[in-house]
Amino acid sequence: MISIKKYSAAALTAGILATALTIPATATVAPDESIQVSSYKGSTLEVGERSGLIIGPRGTECTVTSSASDIVAVEQVLTFWVAIAKSEGSAEITASNSAGECGSMTLTVGATVDPAPSVENDNTSLTDCMEIRLELIRLINQTRKANGVSELPVNDALMNAAQICSNRRYTWHHSPEESKAAVDAGYPYGFGDNLTVFTGTADAAQRAVDNWINSPGHFQTMIDPRCDCIGVGVTQYDGITYCYMFVGIPNSVNFYA
Repeated sequence: MISIKKYSAAALTAGILATALTIPATATVAPDESIQVSSYKGSTLEVGERSGLIIGPRGTECTVTSSASDIVAVEQVLTFWVAIAKSEGSAEITASNSAGECGSMTLTVGATVDPAPSVENDNTSLTDCMEIRLELIRLINQTRKANGVSELPVNDALMNAAQICSNRRYTWHHSPEESKAAVDAGYPYGFGDNLTVFTGTADAAQRAVDNWINSPGHFQTMIDPRCDCIGVGVTQYDGITYCYMFVGIPNSVNFYA
């Protein structure tokens, strides 16, 4: 979300369960370039924004440079490369490896704009459905323990981020918004997340966990041994239940931070 957000989607019997984070934006790569370079936030950034760079093929060890570091600077964070928009203009970002292969993309930086108004449902209380949320955490930790991995303590920032996303009543994953919600709530690292939506409000926590258990990718997110904390969000509106699970992955990168 990473961001480290991954795992494939699977249909749920009682509703919609979306995939974890997918790559939201790419840049066009010339046919003769053997290394592909793109940006998580697309080819246009605002002054002050940071965007993770996607360099392929996966596992390629590259050096990344900017043609105008005063406009777009690049820096390596762990094994990832990040572009930082410094001032208005355009810069070519080039990745090259030891074999002399390279690829590039152009990033354009525009002026900072005022943030968009908050989504209406963001104003819903972050303490809504707390009893269901606590039961959801209990059931998730019960599932983790039964599968030989440690139970997770609650993280307030991830609790708030998950509730903000469930309050928006998403029926599929919105990668940038989820990642930004985590950052804005105060969680600085990458994370995994699950979403399930179903008709009805009874036994919501159990139904959410059952849905995730029955979807291999979402089950793996739930029992990921790398995770060290958890937050969940539950919103019930007009007879529909929306459930989010955010699990923190320390020492990983949220590219929207």
